[in-house]
Amino acid sequence: MSTAEETAGAEVQPWAEVTPDAARRLLVAAVEAFAERGYHATTTRDIAGRAGMSPAALYIHYKTKEELLHRISRIGHEKALDILQTAAQGEGTATERLADAVSSFVRWHAGGRTTARVVQYELDSLGPDARAEIIGLRRQVDAEVRGIIEEGVAAGDFDVPDIPGTTLAILSLCIDVARWFNVNGRRTPDEVGALYADLVLRMVGAKK
Repeated sequence: MSTAEETAGAEVQPWAEVTPDAARRLLVAAVEAFAERGYHATTTRDIAGRAGMSPAALYIHYKTKEELLHRISRIGHEKALDILQTAAQGEGTATERLADAVSSFVRWHAGGRTTARVVQYELDSLGPDARAEIIGLRRQVDAEVRGIIEEGVAAGDFDVPDIPGTTLAILSLCIDVARWFNVNGRRTPDEVGALYADLVLRMVGAKK
């Protein structure tokens, strides 16, 4: 499934914030190329060709290939953060909110796996300033999950001796879904989300 097909779903990254249409087409083409070939092996000519445009047309909208990656990464991380913030700020117990956060986060990584692979695994391809910005967003992502766990521990609902380490393990587990998920596999994104939510609640010793 292509990125364009993935982004047709309401829950998957729609790139609606990217305008005009030519800039969005180039960004979608870049996601597909980076996911397939890797950032360093992809040329601006590859991206423009996938978008049905000339290489010169790309520079009207993006000064460099890195600018494309930076925008993809920033939008993707902002979406991931929004998913977790929505769950963290929702109603319910820490157990319910952690389950919601994990299932939603996993569904995003499975449903938009092509985009998520680029967002999560090309961080080191960014320059220092862009990388610092994305690391800041990642820290906010970490803080949302850690906050739910801390609330659960304080309420006596979770048994977690190492909250930072457990937070890292949970996020790593969720993010890795983008690497292995197969649309032709036996589980849907919803089913994987439910499975991982159950696994994470077991990890934190959630009281049933």
